[in-house]
Amino acid sequence: MKTRITELLGIQYPIILSGMSWISVPQMVAAVSNAGGLGILATGPLNAEQTRNAVREIRELTDKPFGGNASLLFPGAAQNAAVMLEEKVPVINFALGKGDWIVKRAHEYGGKVIATVVNHRHAKRAQDYGTDALIVTGYEAAAHGGDVTSLVLIPSIVDSVTIPVIAAGGFGDGRGLAAALALGAGGIAMGTRFMTTEESPLHENFKKLSIEREVYDTIYSDRFDGLPCRVLKTSAAERAIKRGLNLPQAIFSSRDIARTLHIPYWKLFLGVLSSGWGKTKELAHMANAFKAMQLATEDGDNQKGVLPVGQVTGLIKDAPKVAEIIRQMIAEAEAVQKKMAVMMA
Repeated sequence: MKTRITELLGIQYPIILSGMSWISVPQMVAAVSNAGGLGILATGPLNAEQTRNAVREIRELTDKPFGGNASLLFPGAAQNAAVMLEEKVPVINFALGKGDWIVKRAHEYGGKVIATVVNHRHAKRAQDYGTDALIVTGYEAAAHGGDVTSLVLIPSIVDSVTIPVIAAGGFGDGRGLAAALALGAGGIAMGTRFMTTEESPLHENFKKLSIEREVYDTIYSDRFDGLPCRVLKTSAAERAIKRGLNLPQAIFSSRDIARTLHIPYWKLFLGVLSSGWGKTKELAHMANAFKAMQLATEDGDNQKGVLPVGQVTGLIKDAPKVAEIIRQMIAEAEAVQKKMAVMMA
């Protein structure tokens, strides 16, 4: 299958692993890349040294193209992006910030840069400073999707930019891939589908829940991590959203983050305060969410853990190997395209 995205990234199939914290680890990244897609390493929970080690581990597991992401709003993200640039990671994906400096440095060694966006303004700005492609995230997506559904948002942004678009939000099978290509995208990014696979490090408790739940079983709210965010509907998620911002808890959570990222706590605390009260509240929200997501992903804690998932969780009925998912998706997409060709003839 050949699209603008496969040609740009040098991959066999236009299927990308979204960079999910505690999920998109080196083994997952390599599994997707080895199966013909593009794996993207999640650096959110990593410090600079861990990011460097993860990149080098991926290179031991695959000789195929791979990527790494950085959510620039988060503490330590710029340092992780700098490490990926030093390591000449083939594809760098950034979100929640201005990545013009990443584009400049990546292009110096022939790397490609993908910006994750949810609206036209950010899409056009990313294109203006040379980003190679966009991941356009619709309302259906896990975590931070846009306000508009993928069915509308994808073709709308495709029409407004000249660089290739990767569709995200609501895609989990070959029908979705065929639909995304019909909407003008050059590929799809998947998180929820890939997190429920054999290779995924997601705790079995939440793999089981993801398979059991239906398309209606998610919650979309800005009271979990301070941004509009979609998570699996559980009693823990409902309690977290009802409670909203818990500042005392955020202090404890932020201490854990500082230790994880090897940042002196006073430096993290003062940096957050200096960003203004609005940003401080947002980051306090995220500190609590960070801990809740880790409890779900790594510990399988149903009482305190909260897992970001997309509405496509309702289409997931099994947990096969990554390579099997990609094979099935390509076969299904090709069958759909043939069927449509006959119908339209």
